[in-house]
Amino acid sequence: MIELIRTNDIVLLGAVEALLRGAGFQVFVADGHMSVLEGSVGALQRRLLVRQDEAEGARALLVEAGFAAELRDG
Repeated sequence: MIELIRTNDIVLLGAVEALLRGAGFQVFVADGHMSVLEGSVGALQRRLLVRQDEAEGARALLVEAGFAAELRDG
């Protein structure tokens, strides 16, 4: 799995996840349960991951949708 986005912004995460899933990409949000356990103070960020073979297409879709600034280097 390749990490595309790491954030505390659950609205951003939800929008990106919905966009990718709607386009048929398999998406996994890591660390969601850990951020809840730490009390949602924002110390632990959630990570949005996609399959390695889908990463290039997912990146292209996010850039096209205006989320380029949110992408992790890769």
